[in-house]
Amino acid sequence: MKGIKGIIGEREMANFEPKIIAFCCDQSGYPSADMAGALRLNLPKNVQIVRVPCAGRVEALYLLKALEKGADGVILFACYEDNCQYLRGNLRAKGRLSYVHRLMEKIGLEKERIEICYLATNSGVKLAETLERKSKELKRLGPNPCVDRR
Repeated sequence: MKGIKGIIGEREMANFEPKIIAFCCDQSGYPSADMAGALRLNLPKNVQIVRVPCAGRVEALYLLKALEKGADGVILFACYEDNCQYLRGNLRAKGRLSYVHRLMEKIGLEKERIEICYLATNSGVKLAETLERKSKELKRLGPNPCVDRR
């Protein structure tokens, strides 16, 4: 079976800029994204921030739909474990991610395409570093094979 590089070609891989959907909790992820902007930190191209009331409200279906609709990767930015205003939202998010990873393994999709990252409200630098690391990781993985790019 050809690898993704064999299918789309080396030139296209060199120009590949991964699309990342970042679901940001209203209490931690979104303030951190604001801080990253205020600090004028460079974020990777093609990052789409989606503000959510709580990471625990992001259903497994939303994570998978993001990939189906064209994202190469997804990050769920949640509060630290004992810091969720909804008490267990971050734990629910972690459980859903575990479920999604099992589904992805069954269909042969790299589970590294979706991850969770815990933040405080003042974690703008950590958010920017996480997005940059994820962008590099997705460049290595290549485009999402679920997306028809013709």
